[in-house]
Amino acid sequence: MGLRWLLVILIALLLFSGLQRWLLKLGLGRLPGDFRFRLFGREFFIPITSSVLLSVVALLITKLV
Repeated sequence: MGLRWLLVILIALLLFSGLQRWLLKLGLGRLPGDFRFRLFGREFFIPITSSVLLSVVALLITKLV
């Protein structure tokens, strides 16, 4: 079961990295708790706060539908 969650987290981080430019236009990725750092010449983006915010929005949408 732990491997499944690790895979889900990895896929979510890959999606956020791929959609980074679009999300920045919406203001996501600049919230406190969203980390961006450069390592070995590559920039990494870990959107913790944005992920929580999007999860809450998705939860509210599913509750209403």
